[in-house]
This record gives sequence, structure tokens and C-alpha cells, in this order.
Amino acid sequence: MATMRRFLLAAVAAAVLMMCAAMPAGAAEKRDGMFIHISHGADSAHRVLMAMNMAAMMAEDHPVLVYFDIKGIEVVLRDAKDITYSHFPASKQQLQNLLKKGVTVMACPGCLKAAGKTAADLAPGVKVADKKTFFGFTEGRIITLDY
Repeated sequence: MATMRRFLLAAVAAAVLMMCAAMPAGAAEKRDGMFIHISHGADSAHRVLMAMNMAAMMAEDHPVLVYFDIKGIEVVLRDAKDITYSHFPASKQQLQNLLKKGVTVMACPGCLKAAGKTAADLAPGVKVADKKTFFGFTEGRIITLDY
């Protein structure tokens, strides 16, 4: 029985080594991306600021896209109210931080229209959402957090 276990362990180890050897040298690992959806505005300060804070933390080592829709577009307008809550940094500070980190920040075009707003009303650096960017911001899996 012990001999059979040693044989199986050696076979598994050999298989793992062969798989590693078969990988191309310098092959880049596909990193998973984080898609954060924010549908609330100033009426839910905790939700909004927590979501933006999570986006900043995830952006340290993953591609991140933050998508604002419904009432969330109120947060990314040029004349948006600066939202504050508890210990979280204020919304305008967090938005600037996300953009500096290279996070893609997008607003729903239909929600902008429903609110009587256009792309010109968005804060600098915020883009109107498009399907191609949704699927192209990462090469790994897309993991979603919904706030």
C-alpha cells in the first residue's frame, strides 16, 4: 500500500512538472478584473463610498471598471454634491483617486438621458459606458460587486 502511494505521488509530481515545462516562458497570467456597479447616489452615502473604496483597494492589483447607473450617475456629474459618510474619503476625492489609479469610470448613457444630462455633464475623466469596454477592460474573469 505504501509503495502504491509513493508511485501515485511520483506520477502526480511528474505530471505537474511536465505541465509547467509545457508553458511558454514568460507567459503572462491573465488577471481577473473587478466590475463594480453603483446604482445609488447621495441618498445612500455609505453604499456609494464603500463601493468607491472597494474599487480603490482592488485597483492595487487588478483591473477595475466602476459603472454608475440609475441614481448613481448623480455621483459622477461635473456639478455633483460631494458625498461624505463616516470614515470614508469624500466622493470627489475618491473619484479623483480612482482616475489617477487608471480605473475606468463609466456612466450609463440611458440613465444620463433619463436625468436630462449628456456626456458634457460628466466630471472630467468619466466616460459614457459602452459594451466594448465592459468586456475589454480585463483578460481574466470579470468579478462583480453590486452596490
